[in-house]
Amino acid sequence: MTESERKELAKYRLKKANETLHEIEILVHNKLWNTAINRMYYASYYAVSALLINDSIQAQTHSGVRQMFGLHYIKTGMIDKDLGKFYSDIFDKRQTGDYEDFIDFTNQDVSDLIPQTKDLISKISQILATTLS
Repeated sequence: MTESERKELAKYRLKKANETLHEIEILVHNKLWNTAINRMYYASYYAVSALLINDSIQAQTHSGVRQMFGLHYIKTGMIDKDLGKFYSDIFDKRQTGDYEDFIDFTNQDVSDLIPQTKDLISKISQILATTLS
């Protein structure tokens, strides 16, 4: 992949993160809590993957994305540990909500996570603004 293609893909992933963030409002309005958690994870995932792509860091799986994010951005202090913990938590919640039976997230669960989702995407957007413009 050329540098230009990599930059375009990173921009696209960041755009997807923001579009997916808007979907959450619709899901919350319709009280679709588990699906809102799923979309919060994917909004975060798209942003994190944009960051990795921008820096030519490869990951083949969702777990790999989480691991590379922790290694290259959380441990180095580029991104706050609280946002790293949030990303791990939302990953786990998405897995639970999508694949386990009798899991019903609540309005409170979702409401508590929305600001953190926005913070993570905002922080990544700030980092990428200098290299993707």
